[in-house]
Amino acid sequence: MGRQLHLYVLLGLLLALLSACSSSDDAWQRIQEEGILRVGLDPTYPPFETADDGPLQGLDVDLAHALGRELGVTVNFAYFGYDGLYDALATGQVDVLLSALVIQPERTRDFAYSNPYFNAGQLLVIRQAETAISQMADLSGRRLAVEIGSQGHVEAITWSRRLPGLTIVSYNTPDEALAATAVNETDATLTDAVSARLYLQREPALRLAAAAVTVEPYALVVRKDDQSLLAQLNAGLGRLRAAGELERIIGRWLD
Repeated sequence: MGRQLHLYVLLGLLLALLSACSSSDDAWQRIQEEGILRVGLDPTYPPFETADDGPLQGLDVDLAHALGRELGVTVNFAYFGYDGLYDALATGQVDVLLSALVIQPERTRDFAYSNPYFNAGQLLVIRQAETAISQMADLSGRRLAVEIGSQGHVEAITWSRRLPGLTIVSYNTPDEALAATAVNETDATLTDAVSARLYLQREPALRLAAAAVTVEPYALVVRKDDQSLLAQLNAGLGRLRAAGELERIIGRWLD
């Protein structure tokens, strides 16, 4: 009886293990069979995704189509409000989220994130003619523009404790802060990568300092069990990055 019970326990463990391995492959197997990758997004965040003025378009939309080509599948989009994105993924309404989503470690119990495809963190913006500033450490005795209450404002306060004479000048919007630097009211602006790059499209007097000040990575999201799908997405992202296509997509919308 003891040997038979031991055999049943081993058989149960084996079946559970096989079941777990199978479930982790279900999403990718179904996507391959159907030839369709269902992508969830919130179409209200240009330039990453918007459907306000006609067909769905944006950086994430182009990236989704590029990944679809890499994986050999067609991409179908489903729209959700921002607060409903993770619920839509958890309940199987979509296979993946691609909607300018920042990696949130507290969600990794139920979800898995791809390798990052964009850093939306804080960037230092300076005038084209500026030669003495290349990083935050160069701002002693300088005036730094920020959007009041933003992450850039918080980061600037941290730096002000280390840099003697750093003066923080706050404005209501990122554009107002950047404009102040453009007309030499301030020596630099600290703002998020999206606001900075969009503003530089129309302001040739400004440029980005060399390195990002903070990291705020955007990534794709899948269910925790869908590891085969995650591996395919990461491999596709890697090929797009190596070919320069990822940077071309980002530049098309932000530069």
